[in-house]
Amino acid sequence: MDKLIREFAPELSDIYNIREDESEEQQVKTGRLHENRILGIMLKFYVDGKRKVTTRDVELEYKKYFKEIARSTISTYLNMLKKESTLFKERDGRLVYYIFYEDPPTNINPFWFTRIFCVDPVYFFRAIYFSSIYSIAEKIVQEYVINGNYKEVLCNFKFLIGLTVLYTLRNKVNKCVLCQFGKYEKYDNLKETLGMAIKAKTDVLPDELLEFLKDKYSEIPFFGGINFSTDQQEVNMIKQLLEFANRYKKDIEFQLMVLNRRIETKAIEKTPIESSELDS
Repeated sequence: MDKLIREFAPELSDIYNIREDESEEQQVKTGRLHENRILGIMLKFYVDGKRKVTTRDVELEYKKYFKEIARSTISTYLNMLKKESTLFKERDGRLVYYIFYEDPPTNINPFWFTRIFCVDPVYFFRAIYFSSIYSIAEKIVQEYVINGNYKEVLCNFKFLIGLTVLYTLRNKVNKCVLCQFGKYEKYDNLKETLGMAIKAKTDVLPDELLEFLKDKYSEIPFFGGINFSTDQQEVNMIKQLLEFANRYKKDIEFQLMVLNRRIETKAIEKTPIESSELDS
């Protein structure tokens, strides 16, 4: 994902994955914070089709997204969630699996959702998924595009994937500002910065295209998004994006032209300042 951000939205390179939690800094309500994060990791596995997870599974995922904690601590909180009937245990020989007692809620207000689940893992999982598609975009276009301008389709396809990742990150931050543990001001500023980056890359694109990317591909299933849980669903998504790359090619070309002119204008505006600073 770092590579995609550097290429598509370099202005976000140092801030897109920022995370700051009041509870962790102040050492208050850390128990509830750990539960919130562990359930968020369980949610990530659930969306990926893995309904049974071990303590080891949670431990490995936890340190990918958060400051590492001991496996014994994770085990303690998994068992607490089991006592609260949020999870239940299933044994298979020496292995112990933890499973949601009830499926995660759907059509729930994000405020209440983030009281229970940390959304960082599942949204980053979605963003990383699309970043992997971006990394093999050339291979995908070679496989599926028979007629048309190959280079043009590849450029447009990668552009749409880049937008999808930015929308995914903004959808995540839209929930983070509601989290009881997060620094509201920090996430609100990130939300604004992401919004500006998206606007600069979408302001002349059709609303119907943007709404589809934002609400279907950039959202997790619980908030109206699509769950790419099978190979065929993934193929359908890729074909849909390639179809969009063709259908909206003139709109995307115009958007890229506008964006490049803005970048060139900013570079020209900066040059006199930089020259005067060097002279002084």
